[in-house]
Amino acid sequence: MSDTHYDVIIIGTGAGGGTLAWKLAPSGLRILLLERGGFVPREKANWSSRAVNVEARYHTKETWTTGDGHPLHPHTNYYVGGNTKFYGAALFRMREADFRPLAHHGGISPGWPIGYADLEPYYTQAERLLHVHGERGEDPTDPAAASPYPYAPVSHEPRIQRLHDDLVRAGHKPFHTPLGVMLDEQRPDDSPCIRCETCDGFPCLIHAKADAEVCCVRPALAHPNVTLLTGAYVERLETTPSGRAVSRVHVTRNGAQETFSADLVVVSCGAINSAALLLRSASEQHPTGLANRSDVVGRHYMGHVNSVLMALSREPNPTVFQKSLSLNDFYFGDDDFAYPMGHISFVGKLDAVALSAGAPPFAPGFTLEQMARHSLDFWLTSEDLPDPANRVTLDKSGRIALSYTPNNDEAHRRLIAKLKSLLQHLDLHPHLIPRNLFVGQRIPLAGVAHQNGTIRFGHDPATSALDVHCKAHDVDNLYVVDGSFFCSSAAVNPALTIAANALRVGDHLLDRFGVRASAQAEAASHA
Repeated sequence: MSDTHYDVIIIGTGAGGGTLAWKLAPSGLRILLLERGGFVPREKANWSSRAVNVEARYHTKETWTTGDGHPLHPHTNYYVGGNTKFYGAALFRMREADFRPLAHHGGISPGWPIGYADLEPYYTQAERLLHVHGERGEDPTDPAAASPYPYAPVSHEPRIQRLHDDLVRAGHKPFHTPLGVMLDEQRPDDSPCIRCETCDGFPCLIHAKADAEVCCVRPALAHPNVTLLTGAYVERLETTPSGRAVSRVHVTRNGAQETFSADLVVVSCGAINSAALLLRSASEQHPTGLANRSDVVGRHYMGHVNSVLMALSREPNPTVFQKSLSLNDFYFGDDDFAYPMGHISFVGKLDAVALSAGAPPFAPGFTLEQMARHSLDFWLTSEDLPDPANRVTLDKSGRIALSYTPNNDEAHRRLIAKLKSLLQHLDLHPHLIPRNLFVGQRIPLAGVAHQNGTIRFGHDPATSALDVHCKAHDVDNLYVVDGSFFCSSAAVNPALTIAANALRVGDHLLDRFGVRASAQAEAASHA
């Protein structure tokens, strides 16, 4: 066998690609992981608010463009583990109704070609893999689950517990946010996680956040059949003369051109870069982009309608690990508004340095330090709807161009109003202060952490690029396992759904190679 030929090549090592590598590793299949970045350097700056929030030390330095040609500096990260290295580790299942057509104020959110029941066993596996802490039954919208969360919920610190209790007294149903952290509150001296304030948006210096590098890629590399190449940028995918199979993967690494091949090729670069790679791979057989006979590749980009909002409390908020409470009471609407509004939770505790990166309007009499000391820092997510005009394309120089017009805005405005109304009764300042966490850009465009939807899956090759197993309709050995396959975005963080789907696709690939039983036996022996 050639040194450059593999059974499987996986391009990207984030929530999709990293999880798939972990799933396939025990099979003995010869697997090559291609990652354009390197490992996040372990350094004091990992936990520096100035380095992370002000200097954007770990963001890519590349420039994209907007749909009308203006420069766009994306707030994304190219490292082993992908964006999970910097995520807040909130790991939600999509709701059962999210998989079905759902009427919103802004239009219809389409159904998926699979249902919640198809993904449920893999959600359970993903929660175990990613050390998810939570409590079933607290969230009124929580879908049915075959087993409890693998770890007890992360406890609230006193100020957040008081907010929880106040919300309950007001008739609401707050719940513990499901979090992927390696925390043992019963044995804190032995706990990898120390409940620090530098978790959400920061890389974890002590590898105690359940990201794709720590939980998936490193364990996969313990198998001798798995190889990782870092600094490996995939330029394009070449097909056989018929166009029905990928024959070569063209890579630039350390300034040199390299070529690899595999029986199966899996693209998992994130919804934006995966679409860009397929568009770059246009050929005589695929003139509008690889696997793009349907003309949906790059279209239907979604990233949620997100806001970070500060509520100022009359009393200080000394909370260190703030991201433990969520509220879904308005997820599907209420008596005042019959349409889904979305999800309310917390970001990591903001400090004065982070606030200085995009200073909000001052509340009278408050300095940044005072605001940080007294603030409760909320994250609000509403579903944005798939629009074919919201899309990834390539400009004349081959750079990524991202066109996006927000939609379903009324639902998000209603969600903000609901939060403001309920907080007015809880000893909080009556004004919510928008906080632009993303330096120099608005959240909907530059903040692409929740990117999804650009290579959607479905039964009909005329309206989807992938089949239900996330294999390209047009290319027999090409799969996509990041958030690209989403048909709708729901209103929760997509990371757990991406990981669960990668596990589901992994079983399909093991069956395709005829090694599922042996892979399960090998995995059990390492458990």
